[in-house]
Formats: sequence, structure tokens, C-alpha cells
Amino acid sequence: MKFRPLHDRVMVKRIEQEGKTAGGIIIPDTVKEKPMEGEVVAVGSGARNEQGSLVALDVKSGDRVLFGKWSGTEIKIDGQDYLVMKESDIMGIIEKAA
Repeated sequence: MKFRPLHDRVMVKRIEQEGKTAGGIIIPDTVKEKPMEGEVVAVGSGARNEQGSLVALDVKSGDRVLFGKWSGTEIKIDGQDYLVMKESDIMGIIEKAA
């Protein structure tokens, strides 16, 4: 893949959720909501502050993140769906359990 987001933008791959509830009920694709969890695939170089210096992003490739339901712009590269969004659209990073 040859794509690098610019400035404070982040490229995210959605992580599909389990298609079954805790009680064992299978949820059909027609009523599933789009997942709001994803993995950061690529990040831009950062945003510029008022003084013109570069401010690095808090997220990095490989981070699992939560984002808003309507965040980002959907793109397709090499048959794979991705989202490109600003870092400010990301609500937080999901930490791995110890």
C-alpha cells in the first residue's frame, strides 16, 4: 500500500465486532452497526501550532482506537476499506490488559 496521510490525519482500519451476542443470538449483517473501533494503519507527520513548529501526534501505527460513529472519510485501497480522519476525531486509545 502506498498511502501516507498528511498533517494531523490518521488512516484507520475498522475492526469488525463479533456477530453474536453474549446470549448466543446471531446478529444478521443487515442490522449490525458499523464498528467504532479500529487499528491505526498510518499517521501523518503532525499539525503545526501557531508558532509554526510541528506538533507530533499522540497515536501511532498499531494503536487500537475508538472514534465517533460518523468520523472520517471512507476510502478503498487495494480492495480494503479504510477511514481517514483527523486525530481530533479519535476519542481514545484502547490499552492492552496486563
